[in-house]
Amino acid sequence: MRLSRVFSALFSVLFIIGLVSTATGGTLDDIAQRGTLRVACQTQGPPFSFIDKNGQRAGSSVDLCKLMATEMGVKVEFLDYDWDGLIPALLSKKADILAADMTPTLKRAVKIAFSTPFMYTGSVVFVKADSSINSIQDCKKPGMKVAVLLGSTGETDAKNFFPKAEHKSYKGGGPLLIDAVLKGHADFGVNDSSAVVGQLANFPPNSMKIFPEMISKLPLAFAVRYDSMDLLEWINLFFLHISLDGRLDKNLNYWVNTLDWKKDH
Repeated sequence: MRLSRVFSALFSVLFIIGLVSTATGGTLDDIAQRGTLRVACQTQGPPFSFIDKNGQRAGSSVDLCKLMATEMGVKVEFLDYDWDGLIPALLSKKADILAADMTPTLKRAVKIAFSTPFMYTGSVVFVKADSSINSIQDCKKPGMKVAVLLGSTGETDAKNFFPKAEHKSYKGGGPLLIDAVLKGHADFGVNDSSAVVGQLANFPPNSMKIFPEMISKLPLAFAVRYDSMDLLEWINLFFLHISLDGRLDKNLNYWVNTLDWKKDH
């Protein structure tokens, strides 16, 4: 009987150790064993993630993820999705991280876990350069059509700010909105300010005007699944380090705050 109790106690200890061992094997371990950081991103989102004139993937988020992989000691694999496919790709475990110019809204945070913000931006209104629309107030007139990106913060902002307008949602990337406005399919567009500035670089110069007022001010962040808290903590520490040593400012000044990248890409 005593020997039976000893074996029973020993089995219980081994079982608990096994549970602890299993619990400590997180997403970072999976990435290390695989040797690859898998990133869900877009190809139509300059200056954050796009295919440049040389046929190469480029952008602010792309460079940040390459730097992440270097610091982890692994390779990086970019997986292309439309905007509304990014979160499903992350939740289905096709990707380890979602890296886009995404706003960490409370609604999205119900499904995915966001990192600390790496920058702040907001939605702006843009129209054709020769448009008779001269202010944001003009956009509130009856009969206006607004182009927005399906599932984006700009779509939500437009609904709140222009409730009387006809909302035309486009599936894909921000350049679709600019194209819609230029072709007269919409009177104006609403999207993230940094995205609009970056994407306009691929259209004829002075073809569009952006109103200076932001209709919202919001953070941008990367995201992981809620079962990847170890990866989330690492990403937060990564952003802390590169903000302190200047690498984050260097990235944003090149890709987001200026059009310096245009000559190279």
